[in-house]
Amino acid sequence: MNNLLVLLGIESWKPLLTAMLLPPVPLLLLVLVGGRLIMSRRGLGWLLVLLSVALLWLSSCTGSARLLSQLALHPQPALTAERLRALKTPARPTAIVVLGGGLEPFAPEYGAASLQHPSLERLRYGIWLSRETGLPLAFSGGVGWAQPEAMPEARVAAQIAANEFGRPLKWVEDQSRDTRENAVRSVALLRAAGIRQIVLVTHGWHMPRALRAFEAAAGTDIGIEAAAMGLARGTETPVLTWMPTTKGITDVRNVLRELLARIVGA
Repeated sequence: MNNLLVLLGIESWKPLLTAMLLPPVPLLLLVLVGGRLIMSRRGLGWLLVLLSVALLWLSSCTGSARLLSQLALHPQPALTAERLRALKTPARPTAIVVLGGGLEPFAPEYGAASLQHPSLERLRYGIWLSRETGLPLAFSGGVGWAQPEAMPEARVAAQIAANEFGRPLKWVEDQSRDTRENAVRSVALLRAAGIRQIVLVTHGWHMPRALRAFEAAAGTDIGIEAAAMGLARGTETPVLTWMPTTKGITDVRNVLRELLARIVGA
């Protein structure tokens, strides 16, 4: 499917198509269909309305997101303390690669471009890993399909890393537009620099797809190791995880977007 979009020259439609396929849009349309059917087929109409409401509820719960993630994505665990110690003296040239997670083209409070919170969280963890292990750091992220006129995300990350964290990036990959391009362009950049091991940083829900893309791009001469982050679980009582929240909406959409990307081969 991804190749078909490329062939048709409509890759820029990907953000719109994704938004149309993820909750709540399909479920809201189902409510409308059910409401229309109530007038002619009362039982079926009410069934669709109630089903839509139930799915809207579940698509807003962190409990649903956790269950879906465990069953369908099988996220990678965090790096262990033992593995962190081993990375301080790697067996072959190694680099940390942080994947972009979203750009704010203009943040008025800064008077400049900034990173969205998923990207900033990944950058922070990548910098922490770099300080803990002494490994050089790269950031991969260009201009997404939805923001063609924005400044490349990796350049914004480089400014934040240097100016706010005091940790300049060694490599900046600023041409990629999606995860697949992150992998192809980052591997090519680091291979030319003599790197033979990549420690990959991204959110746990994104890691399975990112790891697959990087392993395909790396082949047999570069090893890829997952450094998943954003794995902390809330401390709320179990019943509250099944109550609708804005975090639940975001978490469920993240998981479903990854499943959709896997289906279409993105």
